Amino acid sequence: MTQAPLKVAVLASGRGSNLASLIAARDAGTLPVEFVLVGSDKASAGALRLAESAGIPTLALNPKSYPDRPSFDRALFDRIAASGAGLLVLAGFMRVIDAAVVAEWEGRAINIHPSLLPKYPGLHTHRRCLEAGDAEHGASVHYVTAELDGGPVVAQARIPVGAADTEATLAERLLAEEHKLLPAVVGAIASGRLRWSGKAMFDGRPLAAPLTLAQLS
Repeated sequence: MTQAPLKVAVLASGRGSNLASLIAARDAGTLPVEFVLVGSDKASAGALRLAESAGIPTLALNPKSYPDRPSFDRALFDRIAASGAGLLVLAGFMRVIDAAVVAEWEGRAINIHPSLLPKYPGLHTHRRCLEAGDAEHGASVHYVTAELDGGPVVAQARIPVGAADTEATLAERLLAEEHKLLPAVVGAIASGRLRWSGKAMFDGRPLAAPLTLAQLS
């Protein structure tokens, strides 16, 4: 009996390059998922156009149409739940989500962040990395909790920082790694290798350290 593909919803606020990497992996047959919804807080987001061209249902809600953040988050996440998604992927969704709403998705929502968490939660991660003189930079995928970029980290990709690197070059090089890391993590969840049981589990054992791309392959 063939297992039904994992139903995935994605939230994005921008151009959707990480979403594009997920769609490409699905189309290549390496990511056994069904995308049931792509949502955004910006009707102009490129991610929505990508989803439309791929035949994925889309949703754009305007936060200004709601009296407060919890009301917006509740409306958005009610629509995600109605899509039947078993996994929610935040791929460049630039909003802090209400704690009570997030709590209902414990272990079923992941986020990709452009830093080696716990370093540099929040914005301007490439600039902060350069200003600190770090020799290494990277991206992290973590389970979403109420704490901004503070949930359990499950996987990381690392790149060296060169003497000539700028914010732009660092961002460009790291994005190429993000485009490999996120599909690999979603694939591990879809296959059951990575799962949540009150904590992150990989191949049946508690995850002791963030996974690498090599471990996920």
